[in-house]
Amino acid sequence: MGMAAWKRAGVSLTAVAVVVGVAGCQDGDGGGKKAAGATESQTQNEMTKVLQAAFEKTSEAKSSKVRMTMSMPAGAGGGGTVELSGVQGWDPAVMDVTMTGSALTEGGPDAPDEVRMIMLNNVMYMDMGEKQAAEMDGKRWMKMDFAAIAEASGDAEVQQQMTSGLENLNQDPSKQLAMLLESPNLKHVGPEKVDGVQAQHYKGTLSFEEMVDANESFDMLSAEQREDLIANVEKTGLKGYDTQIWVNEDNYPVKMVVGMKMAQGAMNMTAHYSDYGAEAEVQAPPAKDTFDLMGMMQELEGLEEDPEAGLDS
Repeated sequence: MGMAAWKRAGVSLTAVAVVVGVAGCQDGDGGGKKAAGATESQTQNEMTKVLQAAFEKTSEAKSSKVRMTMSMPAGAGGGGTVELSGVQGWDPAVMDVTMTGSALTEGGPDAPDEVRMIMLNNVMYMDMGEKQAAEMDGKRWMKMDFAAIAEASGDAEVQQQMTSGLENLNQDPSKQLAMLLESPNLKHVGPEKVDGVQAQHYKGTLSFEEMVDANESFDMLSAEQREDLIANVEKTGLKGYDTQIWVNEDNYPVKMVVGMKMAQGAMNMTAHYSDYGAEAEVQAPPAKDTFDLMGMMQELEGLEEDPEAGLDS
């Protein structure tokens, strides 16, 4: 495999890092169009009832279409934006989305303009494009088995990070609702129209420590690991998460806007959801079109030991 292919692999892995790092923690610009005749703000009890009902109904739906935009400041992994659209399922967690944006194309002329990403059975597949296929005997899909990668590392910290990252990638709307319910300053903004439908707008903030307490993916951490994680994140200047959710009249969240303010700038995600309950028919690419990241890593180790091995002419 040529070195250009390695560069393209790195670009695509950076895209995965963007999604994993932001998908579970989405400031927002508001975005919704204020409806005429706004009603009085709901009481705390009424807000809790609405969001609890939305949580239960969304959990039962198990899938939806998703359209998402994420932005990162220049100081965080190169910065840029990622836009993705497709279908997401939970229980079990599956995803089939197409990603575009400047965070992908900043990798140089060999970087893909568009990347399709499939996740199934805790394994991620990324379409590396025609150039990659030409250099890999027609195989264009890179397979990333996070459990296998974590196990091969032999590092408990890496294994925990892989698991938490995968959990965060699988942050479905119901989990975001559950986290918002934990906000100590939950507010009802009022009725607004989103994508042409009437919805109720809610917002709240969570400190990083409160987010860790509310997010089940961190339950595996020991008390010492949890303290270290919180201390390290506080060093980045992260103050917390601003979360906004719009719930339609059918008790489904139709929009979420979540943001983090850090020393490098703001990281934001805006997600629109629709077609709840539609079957998420996600299939893995054919094995003949797939190459494994673990094999690529082993090849890279071989190149490091013998720099002249495997170079393209």
